[in-house]
Amino acid sequence: MAQIDSEFLSLLACPEDKGPLYYIESEEIFYNPRLRRIYPIKENIPVLLVSESVAASTEEDLRIQTLIKDNNIKPTFEPDNR
Repeated sequence: MAQIDSEFLSLLACPEDKGPLYYIESEEIFYNPRLRRIYPIKENIPVLLVSESVAASTEEDLRIQTLIKDNNIKPTFEPDNR
């Protein structure tokens, strides 16, 4: 699993809407619930390119949202802090 520094995480934003992402370490992804976009982590490097992202289905979105809630995963930053 990719171990990503918390300071680095606070700098990451969605390349499409510039909002915060959720780092789902167990899935090795970043997730944007606003756009339902999944950004992969390949070889421990976040691939934050819209062209490399995957649209989450309704079921996948629910599954990931549940992971976020159940594991108390925080966004990479709070939108009003930028």
